[in-house]
Amino acid sequence: MQHRIYILYTGGTIGMQRSPQGYVPMPGLAELIAQKMPIHLSANMPDYVLEELDLLIDSTNATPLDWHSIAQRIRDNYDRYDGFIILHGTDTLAYTSSALSFMLRDLTKPVIVTGSQIPLSELRNDAQDNLITALVLARHYPIAEVCLYFNGRLLRGNRSTKVKATGFDAFDSPNYPWLGQVGIHIEIKHEVTRPAAASPRFELPQYGQHRIVPLRLFPGIDTDFLQHLLKSPIDGLILQSYGVGNAPDRDPQFLKTLEQANKQGKVIINLSQCLQGRVDLSSYATGSALAQTGVISGFDMTLEAAFSKLQHLLALEKSSDWVRQQMQLNLCGELTA
Repeated sequence: MQHRIYILYTGGTIGMQRSPQGYVPMPGLAELIAQKMPIHLSANMPDYVLEELDLLIDSTNATPLDWHSIAQRIRDNYDRYDGFIILHGTDTLAYTSSALSFMLRDLTKPVIVTGSQIPLSELRNDAQDNLITALVLARHYPIAEVCLYFNGRLLRGNRSTKVKATGFDAFDSPNYPWLGQVGIHIEIKHEVTRPAAASPRFELPQYGQHRIVPLRLFPGIDTDFLQHLLKSPIDGLILQSYGVGNAPDRDPQFLKTLEQANKQGKVIINLSQCLQGRVDLSSYATGSALAQTGVISGFDMTLEAAFSKLQHLLALEKSSDWVRQQMQLNLCGELTA
């Protein structure tokens, strides 16, 4: 039986073309690939089927509803293909790859999210290599989890973050090893990949009903600002604190506001502003003060992983205590407790 790969083109730079307003998503990626790929390359590429979303998006416009739609496509086609590639814009690519990891659990086949910094339509681009390598990885190196591939780096999807706005090496995994590195040879680190499950478990609750707000602490933040934010109709707050999870503790009312919000059922996650490292609420008195309010640790999750994980858990419509407990568990490789 011939192996086949399913490619879903959602939009993003990889398939964009120039317009008077700048690059815009354009339909017809299959035709563009046929025009741009040399015959000797296309003849040796793994067999694939390419579908496009009816409404292509610049990833800055992506929402949790789009994550859900992508996951549905993979679920509905899961038994027909041997691997899956999602072509996506880079701005929110790490959010989508993180979200997919929570909806597509216990995978038996690879799901690789990729894109490019320069469109395939341009003479000099990174789109061709990212697409071809993702196809080779999906066909010959079937890692059974949601991955992000970009510029020679194969990363766990929910450990990835965009670190450069314009560089080809735009993505990294600051708190977890790369799953693989692609140079002259393809080197996969099997010891850090997730083992294939016996059968997949899809969780696709209805997204888009819950509001989550990331708040980056800054010097001088006061209680009035925090109270105003928490009085708004939000369900979760990701508090991006200093260092290993520290926040100001001189104002008792600031901490009391957080405690009251927790009692009202709002889920508050403590996440470090630092690119590397993890939250440890026992290291400093300022961190311990946060823990006493009911704020929970986000450990070493990326913002993208914490945001999409909280979005997913809230969509399951369980109690806030259950959500808090699940947020502190390693569900699919997204954190180190």
